Amino acid sequence: MEQTIQKRLPVGGGSWVTVDVYGEPDAPGLVVVPGALSDAHGWRHVAAAVDAWPSVTVVNRRGRTSSGPLTSTYSLQTEVEDLGVVLDEFKGTRALFGWSYGGLIALLAANDRPLHHVIAYEPVTRPFGSHALPDLQAAEETADWDATIEIVSRQIAGLDTAHVEALRADRQGWAALRHLSRPAHAELAALNAAPPPEELARRADRVDLIIGQCNDGAAPYGTSFDDVRKRVPRAEVHVLPGQGHMAHLQAPTELGHLINDLATVR
Repeated sequence: MEQTIQKRLPVGGGSWVTVDVYGEPDAPGLVVVPGALSDAHGWRHVAAAVDAWPSVTVVNRRGRTSSGPLTSTYSLQTEVEDLGVVLDEFKGTRALFGWSYGGLIALLAANDRPLHHVIAYEPVTRPFGSHALPDLQAAEETADWDATIEIVSRQIAGLDTAHVEALRADRQGWAALRHLSRPAHAELAALNAAPPPEELARRADRVDLIIGQCNDGAAPYGTSFDDVRKRVPRAEVHVLPGQGHMAHLQAPTELGHLINDLATVR
């Protein structure tokens, strides 16, 4: 599926979000919500692999080019309200997919409004990465985005030195991460600011949760996934073989095909 249009949607507080639409712009389909250190561009290969719906709309959350700023009143509820604006624009959305922080946003949105189908890949919830907040705040105050990537990679994701150095060796990729890391402290603080509700996706007809095989039962993503799973007791759980948290970059076609499969099961 090829990208057809990009739309800019005004949201609260003088900010805005853009969305990249693939396929038929006027046909209700799948809406995708990326997480932290990610943007709509990073999900283009997954969107291209999805063909179970006539359209795929990928949200470029605020804080990313070419969306607007987070603003001083930013919170997790801000993200849920922004997503509500997108869903209002694309009425009749048939499925909502979220990854990581975006997965939590999608599940919370399904508490506020009825949705037919919600899919979340390794959604995270409080407490997640809160131990890294002081260091992330210090890095943000000095605009040290290299340090921000290091903190997220090492202290939160648990990557070793060799893995981080391999990321740094890719100059173009590292430069993109530097830009994407700017909202990292605010987003992690928002994630940890309020306890999640006892139940998530209350108003969804159907919920599917996905975890990468490499993270199943392992901290930090697998253990946070288990915390979310307890709050969505009726969800079906699926394992993506051979993958971890970054499946959208490392195996986008496989992830896209799994999403297609979930459109037809049951």
